[in-house]
Amino acid sequence: MTSPPRFLPDARATLIGSLPVADYRQALDLILAHTPEIPLWPQLPLANPRERMMSQFVEGLPGVVETEERTWFDLGGADFADQQLSFYEDYLRVTEDQAATLGSRFAVSSERARGIYELKERAVRLPGLAAVKGQITGPFTLLTGLVDQNRRAGYYDDNFREMAVKSLAMKAAWQVEFLKSAQAPVLVFIDEPALAGLGSSAFIGIDQAAIASDLTEVISAIRRSGGLAGIHVCANTDWEFLLALAPDILSFDAYGFFDRLIADRGRVRAFLAQGGILAWGLVPTAEEQVIRAETCDSLLDRWERQSEMLTGEGWDKAALARQTLITPSCGTGSLSLKAATRVLELTRDLSAAIRARHGG
Repeated sequence: MTSPPRFLPDARATLIGSLPVADYRQALDLILAHTPEIPLWPQLPLANPRERMMSQFVEGLPGVVETEERTWFDLGGADFADQQLSFYEDYLRVTEDQAATLGSRFAVSSERARGIYELKERAVRLPGLAAVKGQITGPFTLLTGLVDQNRRAGYYDDNFREMAVKSLAMKAAWQVEFLKSAQAPVLVFIDEPALAGLGSSAFIGIDQAAIASDLTEVISAIRRSGGLAGIHVCANTDWEFLLALAPDILSFDAYGFFDRLIADRGRVRAFLAQGGILAWGLVPTAEEQVIRAETCDSLLDRWERQSEMLTGEGWDKAALARQTLITPSCGTGSLSLKAATRVLELTRDLSAAIRARHGG
């Protein structure tokens, strides 16, 4: 197994997925202007419907049906058995050599993720890269959002669920293999907004052990390719459950939900002690008036107060900063361009301020 490269973010800045522009080069210009050390590939779902969460990573998955109106799955087609056999043959081939994902059905096409192709082209010419970042829809989010013709979620169809998890795992591994040419650590965040409903009445009967198994399969595939795996949830969730999975990076909305995460301070410290990285989503993205009201100084004060709650027992703020990424709380795709640019500016400036104060 390939070990993930050692990576200390030192309070550097990166972003979360989506931007409210229609041009990929413009998107990369914005990203590189504000987060040049850890750029990510942009998702532009408003410009390209195939980059929406339920569509971007279903390419090559047997049973998926796509129209202009919606995406669903149907396992009753006459050729489904043949498609399924072909899928597992391809899967077994790439698990023996994950570099083989590059020429396989698990590659994500430029029609669905042009941003990653743009990033790869430009990243090989960029000096001073600390890392590059990708992202993928998480298995729980995909499988509770994608339904069959009877509106039954894919999570409850064992046949479809198994294929979907394996497909996502290999598409995540493909991203690591694809971006290795940047000669920098590759971070892949597993985006799981649906985990905000974990424990609610909406998901009664769902076994957390099964969710853990699915996420672990994707995390393991990223690591086998030499990448670092993050889990991103931009709302409240069962943080104890996610910390127990021990991803390399936990990405959370620190602006809105830090108090929920810190409720189990000991477990957070244990995660850090094992080398885990906290991606502090300190720059708000939910409401434009809130974005306008914040400044770099106000957000720096917020980080200082929050980080104070984790100091002690061998941890000071400089040590925390070494294992900190600074990010927006979520993507900016639903904002106006002016507000999104403000989010990027605040993210850049907050990162610089923490690094200046705590030695990054």
